[in-house]
Amino acid sequence: MRTQVHEFSWPDRVVIGVIGLPGSRTFYLQVREGKQIVSIAMEKQQSALLAEKIDEILDQLITVEGNPFSIPMGTPVELVDNDPLEAVQEQFRTGAMSLGWDPTTAQIVIEAHPITDDDSEDDDDDDESLHEDGANETEMLRVRMPVGTARAFAKRTREIVGAGRPACPLCGYPVDADGHICTLPEA
Repeated sequence: MRTQVHEFSWPDRVVIGVIGLPGSRTFYLQVREGKQIVSIAMEKQQSALLAEKIDEILDQLITVEGNPFSIPMGTPVELVDNDPLEAVQEQFRTGAMSLGWDPTTAQIVIEAHPITDDDSEDDDDDDESLHEDGANETEMLRVRMPVGTARAFAKRTREIVGAGRPACPLCGYPVDADGHICTLPEA
């Protein structure tokens, strides 16, 4: 099966955003270039890890002698994007992701693949479909973003992830608006 690649080489906008209230939010990676918009659903943990790894790559590149890629230490103010998501039409739910660096264009490269049937089923060595490299995959997203945009993306993502439910001081699990097992008064 042929894979449709949604490719954004110099996007006008690339952000993580959410729909819903804390405790039932859906995270989206949304990319826009001109009139083309792609939104893919992600898990909160995927979003957090993506921001963390982008910052790690950029921080490591800063240590290269002379910082030849002009990696900013912080988020350039002019690139801060606090606007809500644009109209969301979910393209797919993200399964596997990869993150890389392209030194020829000084861009962070994100690739996201949809969850496949293989991801949602238990491994079964007798099932031949598990060995058909990407046979169920029909599309993917590839986004390239310049270093300043990548810093702004990581900052916004950390803020969005952190804006969820507060953690219980006793167990560390999220506290719902109607209470939590550790903090509920005993009957």
